[in-house]
Amino acid sequence: MKKGIVYLVGAGPGDPGLITVKGLECIRRADVIVHDRLASPELLREARPEAEMVYVGKAASRHAMRQEDINRLLVDLARQGKTVCRLKGGDPYVFGRGGEEAETLVEAGIRFQEVPGVTSAIAAPAYAGIPVTHRDFTSGVAIFTGHEDPNKAESAIAWDKIATGVGTLVFVMGMENLPAIVNRLQAHGRSPQTPVGLVRWGTLPRQQVLTGTLADIVEKAREASFSAPVIIIVGEVVTLRERLRWFDNRPLSGKRVLVTRTREQASQLSALLRDQGAEPVECPTIQIAPLEDPSVLDEALRNLPQYDWVVFTSVHGVRSALSRLHALGQDVQNLNKVRLAAIGPATAKELSRAGLRVDYQPREYVAEALVEGLEGVEGKRILLPRADIAREALAVGLREKGAVVDEIDAYRTVPAMAEAERVRAKLASGELDAITFTSSSTVRNFIAMLEPVTGNEEQEVLSLLKGVKVACIGPITSQTARGLGLRVDVEATVYTIPGLVEALVEAYEKELGENVVNQAAPQPGQSSPG
Repeated sequence: MKKGIVYLVGAGPGDPGLITVKGLECIRRADVIVHDRLASPELLREARPEAEMVYVGKAASRHAMRQEDINRLLVDLARQGKTVCRLKGGDPYVFGRGGEEAETLVEAGIRFQEVPGVTSAIAAPAYAGIPVTHRDFTSGVAIFTGHEDPNKAESAIAWDKIATGVGTLVFVMGMENLPAIVNRLQAHGRSPQTPVGLVRWGTLPRQQVLTGTLADIVEKAREASFSAPVIIIVGEVVTLRERLRWFDNRPLSGKRVLVTRTREQASQLSALLRDQGAEPVECPTIQIAPLEDPSVLDEALRNLPQYDWVVFTSVHGVRSALSRLHALGQDVQNLNKVRLAAIGPATAKELSRAGLRVDYQPREYVAEALVEGLEGVEGKRILLPRADIAREALAVGLREKGAVVDEIDAYRTVPAMAEAERVRAKLASGELDAITFTSSSTVRNFIAMLEPVTGNEEQEVLSLLKGVKVACIGPITSQTARGLGLRVDVEATVYTIPGLVEALVEAYEKELGENVVNQAAPQPGQSSPG
């Protein structure tokens, strides 16, 4: 039996982009991932499909598993010869009890490695615009647990030393003890006017920041219903917050946007939304499946020389054709012996990745534009590998220009129903601000996905979307949405994923501008200045 090993991996403070390269390698390599409450779902999706997931999360008073049991679990898994990724929020050795787990592994003779992570004690303030050190304010920072029992007879923290001896104090896991922390610092000489910052859900799109002083922060937190997880920063550096604020003032900050693309394709849209400050909520409404019988497609691919053009209308069409060519033992470069057309840049890029030349791409990424721009096709034979539910517009248009078109299913588009309950609950509770549709099939399947849950009542489905912006990638998708009774609020003018995100940003920026104007306008009964 092979020897097992445990990697104690710091997942970082929440933003999945802050995982280290080595940490990501450990996730992808692991047989088992033992993860905490704050581990990002995006990071967990990086694991191998067959990897086992074990949740051992701990909140303030709710433990899925005691620490002693976690220690024992790590030993048992490694003794089975497994590669274990112990994925912990922040850094394992900064209030993460990673040291205790490492000691247990050493005592049991288990190999282990510690992979440091970005600690929330530094990252959360940074994402709030608060550098924990600054030469104009302080050259020192100290990090403490705020989870210490305030009723202990003797504190492990030297409050008389740290109150005035360190410029910046950072407390993690301390929200429940905020009153005690504030009182002890003031009792030992820290000025009541010392600035304090609270960062909740630091580095995540839902991040919230509250600032005040030692004198008023407890009352402010109570009024704002601030609750864990929170990082507490005490010191003059907190005054830099408004000047250096960069993360939570982006165009889509605080917006929760539903992403309906396939699980495999959602990452690009989610990343772009996250860059603009949104929190993407991934809910694939479609799944791409191979053909149950690919014989018709195979026959066409075996006889590629008989075609003048092969027209691809999606990334999936390209991947399916290339997959079947490989399965048939055919050279992918056979496609370079005919002329290739791609409906848009993403499809063209997929062809280029395979070393294939794209002879034509329309300026507008819809079937109608492709038909209009493809010249000299009269009498030409065209292969159109497409989805089993694709629109007929492209084939019809090419035939009207005199082409001989072979429409052949290259893959199946299957509704994904697994997320229906979760999405309906989020819509019903008002947790979603916008929903994105990247194809007609995502719209149709979204409606179909919710209808069984709501008793097949279309009006109830539509009522769930009240107050939610509907954003479509282009006019064809918008047309489908309107045909199903949806109100389309945003339509991209460039029919790409970046174009869709840009359109959503512009819509919210316009809405913000209108709100500012409305707030500045005199109210009824008020006179204008001057």
